[in-house]
Amino acid sequence: MTAWQRRLLLALIACSLLALAVINPAWSTPASGTPSTGQRPAAQPSTTPWPATSFSAPTPRLAIVYDLGGRGTAGLNELAWEGAKRAADVFGAELKEINAKPGDTDADREARLKELADARYDPIFVIGATYAKAVAKVAPNYPNIWFGTLDDGTVDARNVIGIQFNEEQGSFLVGAAAALTSKTGKVGFVGAVKIPLLQKYEAGFTAGARAAKPRVKVQVTYLSLPLDPAGSSDPAKARKAALDMYDAGADVIFAAAGDSGSGVIQAAHDRGLWAIGANSDQYLTSDPSVRGAILTSMLKRADVVTHIVVMEVANGVPKDGNNVFGLDRGGVGYSTSGGFVDSIRAQLDAFAARIASGEILVPTTP
Repeated sequence: MTAWQRRLLLALIACSLLALAVINPAWSTPASGTPSTGQRPAAQPSTTPWPATSFSAPTPRLAIVYDLGGRGTAGLNELAWEGAKRAADVFGAELKEINAKPGDTDADREARLKELADARYDPIFVIGATYAKAVAKVAPNYPNIWFGTLDDGTVDARNVIGIQFNEEQGSFLVGAAAALTSKTGKVGFVGAVKIPLLQKYEAGFTAGARAAKPRVKVQVTYLSLPLDPAGSSDPAKARKAALDMYDAGADVIFAAAGDSGSGVIQAAHDRGLWAIGANSDQYLTSDPSVRGAILTSMLKRADVVTHIVVMEVANGVPKDGNNVFGLDRGGVGYSTSGGFVDSIRAQLDAFAARIASGEILVPTTP
């Protein structure tokens, strides 16, 4: 029995004993079987006996390679780490983190991935499409190592797991929340950069708002155009854009704007109106002085996804190709921190169930 197998057996025994001792109602799903907020814990390891684990090294090793920014602030990087860490803890595995450096080239990224693969880290997660070319070059040379690419599904290799999200589905739910909360019948969307990924947020938000209230008016602005990433790191510009929308009658604004989103939240606080966060629960990560202005957040559950992928690698059943995580798999959702959407949760959960079942098809382009 290998070290991985011993760890897996002990983990499964512990989970079985815990299941017999405790039934936690917080992990339950609504009657529809669909997680309404995406906030329940990530899927736990199955208590069904698994075949021999399929990790490539006898000593468990996992790795996450970040683009610029690294971990430490709430967002995709932090959430991806949280999910991988939960899975690593099951096996007592090492979890290595590597940050990008300013001026990195594709050659630098390839060298970084080769070093990890040579050391038999498995799986190796990379965050963002910046690493796509490097993964496409390196992965075929290490057929027994799994690579997971978050926010990218373009690499076609038998040992690469593309990981993307139905951001439009989560955005639909917060769009409905915005329309149901609005008193003026006008809501707004502030995007960082006008690129297809963020246009998915816009499309879902608009569709959700109009599904909840057909006559709602949606104002839209982007802080920068393609090839100019400045819109994701300019809170002052975002604050001004939000104030202009509030002056034009909007009373709820969804900020899919990266670090610039804090400017929208500050504007909402200053005007006594509402903002909606993106990707992580902004109520939990924002300064307490402005939390009262955050109606909800669209959740992009990278923690759920990395946990699932590690467990699938351990189980020997990872799925190469492009894997898309939506409401049906707990990959997206909406937050309930602060209790500001409590009165409309039943309506939002009903929309979530209809989306997860396929009854509602959410658009991905405006």
